[in-house]
Amino acid sequence: MKNMKRMAVIGLAAVLGLCGAGVTAFAEENSSGISSVEDLAGKKIGVQLGTTGDIYASDYEGDEAGTTIERYNKGNDAIMALKQGKIDCVIIDSQPAAKFVEKNDDLMILEEDFALEDYAIAISKDRPELTEAINGALAELKEEGILDQITGNYIGDETKGTQPYVSPEDVDRSNGKLIMATNAAFEPYEYYSGTTIVGIDADMAQALCDKLGYELEIQDIEFDAIINAVQSGKADIGVAGMTVTEDRLKSIDFSDPYTTATQVIVVRK
Repeated sequence: MKNMKRMAVIGLAAVLGLCGAGVTAFAEENSSGISSVEDLAGKKIGVQLGTTGDIYASDYEGDEAGTTIERYNKGNDAIMALKQGKIDCVIIDSQPAAKFVEKNDDLMILEEDFALEDYAIAISKDRPELTEAINGALAELKEEGILDQITGNYIGDETKGTQPYVSPEDVDRSNGKLIMATNAAFEPYEYYSGTTIVGIDADMAQALCDKLGYELEIQDIEFDAIINAVQSGKADIGVAGMTVTEDRLKSIDFSDPYTTATQVIVVRK
């Protein structure tokens, strides 16, 4: 079963042959011995604990090639381990990968994608009415072009930083507070600007609250604790570049997808 899943991921990347939106792909030589997904066997792979990259990469554990997975609480910790030569590559979302490569000229992103995925909002199975309301608001935000505006403000070549989302002045917030659990170490989706959590997911959640009449509160916790926070009621929603997977659906519900992302492989040049 593990091998079947791994081959499905490899096949998807090979067939699509696409690079994540806004990501620059490099064709330079690298020192890792990894030039495609098929070269991952036998390598030390770094991932952020609990992410989709972790889930997919775990299928390599215990293989005959001796592949090992090193898990880190933050994507930046995995990138630092890569720079220090402790691991051979990092599997991570394309947009944070682009940010890491932009800041570290000794790193590169492979041309071949690892996998494609949809990001959605985690919601408790006990709150179907909230899921329905969020799906309705997401549909409106898509139709009005607000989701595209928010994304473009963070990653667009021509639009980056030029079209910030601003809440309407006359928003009725009589429905109270909506608590969003996230892990604010995933630029451009959620990260700190000073003491404020900003990013695509933060603005998207604010736009949702503006539609639904809530005041937004964002709580920064570890990524692998987000689903438990939503299940227990400590948070109303979980938003952190989170992919819908079969395992997660056993314990949590998800909204309709709000964006499509790509898992890529980062290596040393």
